[in-house]
Amino acid sequence: MRSTRSFLAAIAVTAISFADGFYLPGVAPENFAVGDSVKLKVNKMTSIHTLYPIDYYRLPNCQPEKLTMANENLGEFLAGDRIESSPYLLNMREQMYCEQVCITNLGRAEAQGVSPNKMVRAIRKNYHNNWIVDNLPAASKVEDDKTITTRYWQGFPIGYIDPSDKKAYVHNHVNIEIMYHPVGVTAVDKYRVVRFTVEPFSIDHKYEELDDDDDDEVTTDKAKITNPISSCGALKGTNHTSWNMLRNHKPALASGKTLFTYDVTWVQNDDLPWASRWDIYLSMDDAIPARVHWLSIANSLLIVFVLSAMIAAILIRNLKRDFKRYSRVSTDEEKAEELEEFGWKLVHADVFRPPLQYQMFFCVCCGTGAQLFCMVVLTILFSAIGFLSPSNRGSLIMAQLLTFVALGALNGYVTAVLYKTFKGKSWQNATTFTALFFPGIAFSIFFVLDLFAVHEHSSDAVPFTTIVILLVLWFGISTPLVYLGSYFGYKADVIEFPTNTSSIPRQIPDQPWYMSNLFTLAVGGILPFGACFVELFFILASVWMDQYYYVFGFLLLVFFILVATCAEITVLFCYFQLCGENYHWWWRSFSTAGSTAIWVFGYSVMYFKQLEANSFATYMLYFGYMGLACFGLFLATGCVGVYSALTFNQTIFGSIKID
Repeated sequence: MRSTRSFLAAIAVTAISFADGFYLPGVAPENFAVGDSVKLKVNKMTSIHTLYPIDYYRLPNCQPEKLTMANENLGEFLAGDRIESSPYLLNMREQMYCEQVCITNLGRAEAQGVSPNKMVRAIRKNYHNNWIVDNLPAASKVEDDKTITTRYWQGFPIGYIDPSDKKAYVHNHVNIEIMYHPVGVTAVDKYRVVRFTVEPFSIDHKYEELDDDDDDEVTTDKAKITNPISSCGALKGTNHTSWNMLRNHKPALASGKTLFTYDVTWVQNDDLPWASRWDIYLSMDDAIPARVHWLSIANSLLIVFVLSAMIAAILIRNLKRDFKRYSRVSTDEEKAEELEEFGWKLVHADVFRPPLQYQMFFCVCCGTGAQLFCMVVLTILFSAIGFLSPSNRGSLIMAQLLTFVALGALNGYVTAVLYKTFKGKSWQNATTFTALFFPGIAFSIFFVLDLFAVHEHSSDAVPFTTIVILLVLWFGISTPLVYLGSYFGYKADVIEFPTNTSSIPRQIPDQPWYMSNLFTLAVGGILPFGACFVELFFILASVWMDQYYYVFGFLLLVFFILVATCAEITVLFCYFQLCGENYHWWWRSFSTAGSTAIWVFGYSVMYFKQLEANSFATYMLYFGYMGLACFGLFLATGCVGVYSALTFNQTIFGSIKID
């Protein structure tokens, strides 16, 4: 959510060019020869019903002989990713049919009055597997009698509930389809993976074991099966299991001993280059075409144009009239006694008076808002250019976190300059408050929600070492930078105002109802929210429904429109307030622009109904993080409002001659 209009044209071109190909600088493709091992890895299992991901091997899934975890960065840990090895063996261009993985005991069968096993509970909560091949997430292909549907988000379900008998059935067989293409003349007989699709099935395999040990939870020795698998034998001669082949086979209940199998089909695709293999994920299966984003931007621009026209019609015309009248009063001595002053000029001796309440807190809010605003701008800018990719998991969270920490100096500087301008004396307290305010709130919410994740046995639970790293970033880097910025801020000059402030505050007349704090708080955020709510829907879908969001070029444009709308609506209300001879505009301008966050939080409440979650822990997770995000948005947009109103007041009061 970051800066500079000189990049807008390039960003728009970048957004459009996403359809032509994607390549992340610094990420090299991996080449495979025929027969080379292509590793299939497993990630956390996710569900939109609970929002708490769980580790893949927390359920009785087949495990490899040696379980290893991929090296993960801080962003992956914070996102709950747990990438581990799997027992599924794939070799480049080697077709496999009904390959055995293992026999695993899923637990006791469902019965009334008996607690269901882990697998059944996970199926009823609609958990999905998230597999990875060559850093590509698995697309899910779902086939029935009429249609074949492929989704490129949320992985594939671990099972399903039959609507006829309400029982849980496990997907114990998967068709793995991998597309590849030859590298070319630079690497003879080398190939690259360009697509990874999984089609799950439930098959009640019929087999016999040498050793029928009911206490053995997981069996990985394939030699224990003495006869050919009849459910596979009937389908021999095919390369892939299909829906029509299985119509006469019973599905596998999510209980008792279950055999897991898989097919592997390799398909050559010469038309899909490696650099474009992420396009289908980033376009979200064409479910959200680019024209939707352009319509959103057109809607936002329409709001900006209408608001700008209002300001041009109301402010500019009225201000010209005011400047003419005030100039005539100050120069035409024979008519000076006949004309009575009224309007915003009357408060020239009070308009730049520091806020009467919570001066230090106001300065801290503005400094933190500036820090968050610049963090957002830089993150979106780098994402739009292409440096932050979904193929580099955790990079977006890492960029936000490290950028926020690095901008601690800006926070300290802005807070110190404002506090010095207000003639504050408790400089040390203000700096300490600045360093602890927003990071303290964010860490407290994060720690409480982490305890909920631990209670839910979720992979969202952050390891202790990660918490230590966060504390080191906070107190070892961010806090010293805040103090450094404050040092230079207190050394800098104060903000210059065009008029002097009187020693005695002017009495404020009674204000009309439409200029009350509550009304401006409710109305001020409507237009900025209207400018961004369409893009907000896509963002919430990517965060809470495991969909991919990568149209950051569009997002950058929408964010600048949001900032422009916040600035304009704040200036408009500030002018009306000054015309009513009310000079308490500091906090009012902050809350007017910041009220956008209130509408965003209200929209998130409505969006929560789509998730169909009803547990207390899920409520805490969703509204805890959405509340924190909206609070950060309140600070960032509030800072925009304050500096817009300040610039406006400095301009109009510096343009008239004060008697």
